[in-house]
Amino acid sequence: MYRTNTCGELNLSHVGKNVTLSGWVQRARDLGGMTFVDLRDRYGITQLAFNMDKNAELCLEARKLGREYVIQVSGLVAERESKNLKMPTGEIEIIVDSLKVLNTADVPPFTIEDVSDGGDELRMKYRYLDLRRNPLKQNLMLRHRLAQEVRRYLDSKNFMEIETPVLMKSTPEGARDFVVPSRMNQGQFYALPQSPQTLKQILMVAGYDRYFQIVKCFRDEDLRADRQPEFTQIDCEMSFVDRDDIIETIEGLMKYLFKTVKNIEFKDAFPLMPYSEAMNFYGCDKPDLRFDMRFVDITSIAKGKGFGVFDNAEYIGAICAKGCSEYSRKELDALTDFVKKPQIGGSGLVYVKYGADGSIKSSVDKFYTPEDITVWLNAAKAEKGDLLLIVCGPKEKTLKALGELRLEMGNRLGLRNPDVFVPLWVVDFPLLEWDEESKRYFAMHHPFTAPVDEDVPLFDTDPGKIRAKAYDLVINGVEIGGGSVRIHSKDLQSKMFNAMGYTQEEVDYQFGFLLNAFRYGAPPHAGLALGFDRLTSMFAGLDSIRDVIAFPKNNAGRDVMLDAPSVIRDEQLKELGIAVVAKKE
Repeated sequence: MYRTNTCGELNLSHVGKNVTLSGWVQRARDLGGMTFVDLRDRYGITQLAFNMDKNAELCLEARKLGREYVIQVSGLVAERESKNLKMPTGEIEIIVDSLKVLNTADVPPFTIEDVSDGGDELRMKYRYLDLRRNPLKQNLMLRHRLAQEVRRYLDSKNFMEIETPVLMKSTPEGARDFVVPSRMNQGQFYALPQSPQTLKQILMVAGYDRYFQIVKCFRDEDLRADRQPEFTQIDCEMSFVDRDDIIETIEGLMKYLFKTVKNIEFKDAFPLMPYSEAMNFYGCDKPDLRFDMRFVDITSIAKGKGFGVFDNAEYIGAICAKGCSEYSRKELDALTDFVKKPQIGGSGLVYVKYGADGSIKSSVDKFYTPEDITVWLNAAKAEKGDLLLIVCGPKEKTLKALGELRLEMGNRLGLRNPDVFVPLWVVDFPLLEWDEESKRYFAMHHPFTAPVDEDVPLFDTDPGKIRAKAYDLVINGVEIGGGSVRIHSKDLQSKMFNAMGYTQEEVDYQFGFLLNAFRYGAPPHAGLALGFDRLTSMFAGLDSIRDVIAFPKNNAGRDVMLDAPSVIRDEQLKELGIAVVAKKE
């Protein structure tokens, strides 16, 4: 037996008990007559005490221990003279009477502490060491807890957990697929699923009216803080339901998780916000409602005064930053530079300071009287001491820039508290979006998303105005999940494919297996997928999903620990019937 107890469970009730512990050396402290060693395992840290006067040989052995040595000790649990009440085992120590080194260790390339001196790439290369750190351990424990609670809740609602294939058919309309060559069918390829979308719909046809799966998905797309090439989602589908049934079920799951895991209770229903409102007032389809600062359209009241920038603008929008009228010129210049960044897309920034004394100062004073500007302030419901920030230009581009500026001000003013959670549902998305380059419509969600009933006639007149029976769950400006009611009518599905410019041959090749299944009695059905990595990172108070995944990829999509992706042998390529063409510089 390597251990009788873990390093996180002993306390004063165990004093006088002989125990055996195993773990890693966190640190050692030589104090002359005494040597103390902190022993760590997954469960915590326990202090080991070695006394030179009582057992000099053993104490000298302890002084040879290096960081991350794997050791086994036996001894007596004793009450500590100098207690550390910040750690669960801080009131006791082990008076060691035997020590065995199970394995030595090289000096780690970074300190294995809560706050490490290792950079991201170094820690990812030695991920097995990084995972020994307490923050990573807590994140994975949280992930495990969430997964178990998800299963517990959905099982209580009669959902069945059903696995779907990882090797499947490539389908269009999403990100790029990761493809897998078939040795037995040379020249043909599987695709790794971007989601189990078509398969879960087939499960509805098969009569499994409540399905879920905590499932790996794969998308070959550019990475960012909340994206990885492989990610996990909580996938759900239900039959004989409409939008409100799905929203009620998933909202119940979220309330359960918040209460069970975070001890946060939501009593009221999550609000619903139309997509058009989200875009017009927040500049994005995932608004952060922890703070207000909605956009105010001042186009009609700011034009026509001889200021060409405004007069020629399609849209002029403002946000009101409460209590910021004392912003310095340097701070305002920094905000202007922020708005003009290429990734933000704004052309510039106009400001109005509404002083605490009632004074009005603006960067466009020469074009507008105080009375003109007062009209803007009133429209924005500004009060003395506030700052009005104004951006203008093409409407869509300006709304995006204002949205980024709003979030930047929220950060600067400390309004995005990670301990506050404000959920909402964004609904009534456009069904289709026009691609100017290819001159065709694409599905904003996927080709099987149902349109709002009263919008169906628009397929024949104005497809771009059709609203979808789609819904996103947004919390604190993060899209946690999304889904839709599905099309289950053959005629309606044909209208959708026609609007997207598909030929019957393309439809049969890409989706024939699903449409054939629909011929045998498809029930009304709907579903949703929650981003499990994003959900876990939000519960952990992190902006990035990387540290809630055991073995993530870096920003280039590489696993620097495994050194993957990698070149494969010529023999393997030959078996697959594949030749690699050198990339031209």
